Amino acid sequence: MTSEIWINLPVKDVNKSIAFFIQIGFKMNLDHGSSNESASFMVGKKGVVVMLFDEATFSRFAGKPLSDVNRGTEVLFSIDAECREEVDDIAKKVVHAGGAIYGGPTENHGWLYGCGFTDIDGHR
Repeated sequence: MTSEIWINLPVKDVNKSIAFFIQIGFKMNLDHGSSNESASFMVGKKGVVVMLFDEATFSRFAGKPLSDVNRGTEVLFSIDAECREEVDDIAKKVVHAGGAIYGGPTENHGWLYGCGFTDIDGHR
């Protein structure tokens, strides 16, 4: 039985993406190295692994061309926050780190407070 899930993302510049994800609060996972081709983060209490790969390496692994994030969305990642103030704080950090907010912090469905953002490569 599987015990972990790893999220893999193609990025244009690994070092710039490392800086972005550190600024929004992700923690580096040095057990899986860091180079100009890849970097690893542990996210959340359950330690979900997020791997960043330069686009050429990712494309080679995937065996297909990359999706154009400006024309469509292949997947939507969600991260939790403890309270409204943390959502607001994450949104500010995203903008400061060079990302973009596409859905400002707001309440949805009468119970969900959140926001939508993209990283510096357009991943939602």
